[in-house]
Amino acid sequence: MSRSKSAAPTDRTAVPSDRTPVARRRIRGLDADERSAQRRRQLLIAATDLFARQSYSLTSIEQICQHAYVGTKGFYDHFDSKEACYTALLEQISTGIQQRVAQTAVETADADWPTRRAAIVAAFVHAIADDPRLAKVTFGEAGGISPAVEAQRRSNRRWSAEFLKHQWLQGNPDTDRTLLPLALATIGGMFELVADWLHHHDDGGAPDSVETLTADLTHFVAVVDAGRSRV
Repeated sequence: MSRSKSAAPTDRTAVPSDRTPVARRRIRGLDADERSAQRRRQLLIAATDLFARQSYSLTSIEQICQHAYVGTKGFYDHFDSKEACYTALLEQISTGIQQRVAQTAVETADADWPTRRAAIVAAFVHAIADDPRLAKVTFGEAGGISPAVEAQRRSNRRWSAEFLKHQWLQGNPDTDRTLLPLALATIGGMFELVADWLHHHDDGGAPDSVETLTADLTHFVAVVDAGRSRV
């Protein structure tokens, strides 16, 4: 007589599924990703202040971390080097400037070019000069840091030149499309005027107002326009 096989005991212990949601630990109302993003913001704010106040070359990673109340490990979680931190900061500021002038162009699209020109230049100046640290970081510190930073600067100039060329062509579809070199030269001249405005503040001269910079840049572009119309 064969022995009947007894049924194997059933393990009724619940096994967590891979799809079971895991509660994320929150500290001060923030989860890990939110805390990481907050540390990155703190580091960039600290870098803005220190680069503007004491220059890129005289600022160390340790100083940025101390100013941001973030540990050195937290810095390297986001940036490989001080140069990478600066490049990220330059990209962030540049994006803000581009969004502001582009929005102004949309808002004044139905106006004539002299009106749009004045509004766009004013938007650009206020984007960099309402907080003087931004002008210093973008125009006073970027030169000669590294090839990567120079590539970012060139990208910013190219975007600005393409933007200016588009404004020149608006409403003039028959205008010569070979305007990019002139637009690049015009943007380069504008950026040099901004750099000179910054250095005039630093060398002990009487500080020029934001309105003075706006007037100088508007006049410069108007002169270029006058010459362009005669070609």
